[in-house]
Amino acid sequence: MRAIAVSALRADPVLVELPKPEPRPGEVRVRVEYASLNPLDWQVTDGSAGGLAPAPRTFPFVVGLDYAGRVDMIGGGENRFRVGDPVFGRAAVADACGSYGEYLCVEQDSAITLVPRGLTPRAAAALPSAGMAAAQILEAVALRGHETLLVVGAAGGVGCCLTQLARARDVRVIAAVRGDERSRMGSLGAAASVDLTDGPPADALRRACPDGIDALADLASAAPDAFAAHAAAARPGGVALSTRGAAAGARLPEGVRGVDFRLDPSPVLLDVLAAGAAEGILRVPVDAEVPLADAPLALARNRAGGARGKTVIVLRG
Repeated sequence: MRAIAVSALRADPVLVELPKPEPRPGEVRVRVEYASLNPLDWQVTDGSAGGLAPAPRTFPFVVGLDYAGRVDMIGGGENRFRVGDPVFGRAAVADACGSYGEYLCVEQDSAITLVPRGLTPRAAAALPSAGMAAAQILEAVALRGHETLLVVGAAGGVGCCLTQLARARDVRVIAAVRGDERSRMGSLGAAASVDLTDGPPADALRRACPDGIDALADLASAAPDAFAAHAAAARPGGVALSTRGAAAGARLPEGVRGVDFRLDPSPVLLDVLAAGAAEGILRVPVDAEVPLADAPLALARNRAGGARGKTVIVLRG
């Protein structure tokens, strides 16, 4: 099979030919039709994921987490899936059987579920990591209606989902992005957008939320100092959440609780998100669609920063 893999930690991802993986008891093999790109994909191969994910254990290591396709083969024993089922999900982090390959083996009890009617495989592939993270972040910051949430890195996949889910709860979302994204983020439900490249970020944030914020979801800052600068807008009693592990070492304002977020994938949560996406309540904007051979270039662009929506990788013939 064709796959995008690395031969060692911090090696460049390249297109390779590998044997098809064989499902073990309790697993299914999926013929992947679409995969989607997440920053964690390249962070794992670079060894820069920190406490978010372990480094690869075996090589060649196939890159990727999110996928959609059809069940191609069933491992031994009882199984809740059948050959031909349309499925989507999230592969295990640091498993050598990643989603940037034509075939993928996953445990039947992992974060995998059926693609519902009304949801295309392309849209399903873009949903798992971004959608599950957004839903769990919103629960972690525990906002009620009419409170204010600042989302740093709002233009990426997680940020777009979080903006929509928060707005559905009547939470006022301030989208902090790089560049002028007012129209795009407004269409997703953001009350205001802040261009972090337009002068000192602290000044821009102060203008956008002069009364402070109830919660921060920082999806971009890896450095504790940068995270703390965004958290300075939080009022006492607020929450400052980091998806990059920056909260633990940050000096936060008095009375502000820091949270380092860890995703807990589940098939139940996938079902809920898929139903919302099929009904049009939640959409994951796709910024680019590339063939498998161009996935290394897409990873390099994502590493450079400034992601807009999701990149979907096409594997179907």
